[in-house]
Amino acid sequence: IRRYNMIKFENVSKKIGKNIILDDINIEFHTGCIYGLRGSNGSGKTMLMRVIAGLMKPTSGSVYIDDKRLYKDMDFPDSIGILIENPAFIGNVRGLENLKLLASYTDSEPERVAREAMEACGLNPDDKRKYSKYSLGMKQKLGVAAAIMGGPDIILLDEPINAIDEDGVALVKDALLKLKEDRIIIVACHDREELDYLADEIYLVKEGHVYEQKAK
Repeated sequence: IRRYNMIKFENVSKKIGKNIILDDINIEFHTGCIYGLRGSNGSGKTMLMRVIAGLMKPTSGSVYIDDKRLYKDMDFPDSIGILIENPAFIGNVRGLENLKLLASYTDSEPERVAREAMEACGLNPDDKRKYSKYSLGMKQKLGVAAAIMGGPDIILLDEPINAIDEDGVALVKDALLKLKEDRIIIVACHDREELDYLADEIYLVKEGHVYEQKAK
C-alpha cells in the first residue's frame, strides 16, 4: 500500500488581495508524528491545511508530497482525510449512512470502515437518529470519523475536539495514536493544553509565520 512519507513547504506564501495569509513558510511534516498547529483565528493555520489538501494554491513557493510537487505533478494528495472547520453531512440521513456514502468512493468495504471509524470515535453505528438530530459533540465526532475512516495517508484535523466530551477526546487521541506510525497527521487547535495532549510536536502559527515550539 502506498504511503506518503513527507510533506515539505519551500518558501510558501499565500496572499488574498493585499492580505498575506502565509508568509514564506518552510516546514516539513513526516510520518510517525502527530503535529500540532497552534494559533488564533486568522493566524494562517487553516490556510496551511487548505494548501496541503489541494484546496488553495499558494501565491508563491512549492509544496512537495514526497518527490511530487503539489499543484504541478498532482492536483491534491490521493489519500487524504480532512476535517476543516465545521463538518457537513446530509441532515436527514443516519450517521452510518453518511459515512458509507463517503467510503463507497474509495473503499471496497464501505460499511466495515464506516462502522470502525464511528466506533473509534465513540459513536454507535446502529444509532437510528438522523444526522440533524445529533448533538454538536456527536456531529464533531462524525467529522473526525470521516477524516480517519479507512486510514488515509494524510490526516488533517482543524479543531477536532471542539464540543467533544472528555471520554470522546480520549478516544480521538487513541485513534490517532493507532494511525500515526505510518501516516502524516496534522492537528490545528487554538488551545495549547489540548494540543499538548494530542500532539507530539507543536508549531505556533502567528500572522502567517510558523514557529517551532519546545518539544514536550
